Amino acid sequence: MSNSNGWNTPTPAPVYPGLGRLPHAALAGVRSRRMVAIVFDLLFISLLCFAVWLVAGLLSFGLLWFVIPPLFPIIAFFYNGATISGPGMGTWGMRMLDIEVRLTSGQRAPFINAAAHAVLYYVSWMFPFVFLISLFEENKRCLHDILAGLVVTRRG
Repeated sequence: MSNSNGWNTPTPAPVYPGLGRLPHAALAGVRSRRMVAIVFDLLFISLLCFAVWLVAGLLSFGLLWFVIPPLFPIIAFFYNGATISGPGMGTWGMRMLDIEVRLTSGQRAPFINAAAHAVLYYVSWMFPFVFLISLFEENKRCLHDILAGLVVTRRG
């Protein structure tokens, strides 16, 4: 944004009711940390799915191995909902990379917002260009963050 003299001045970050104005340090490196965190989370979810698939298959003598293909989205839904709405305020991957998820009011996200955030995230993979919104949004929020009413920041 330029002022009357033509100089570019930084646009101040929006003020959230419970969080106040987010400082630069709260958003530094959030995008890259989120990309690494999703790799860890996909690994964790895959391991959980394999464990459930193996136990269910062994207990049913192999009969359930062909019945439970939608296991990944179900486990991902509950994994994201429970970990983001829990006391750690982030998935295991997010916690490893020192980021947390809150409502824009600053409170801990309830399960429904966290789970909706996950569903919207996985739907976003069908339209990858929506991830570019975070390049233009002041707080580096993706479309699924905005729609779920969440903000992702560094811990601290």
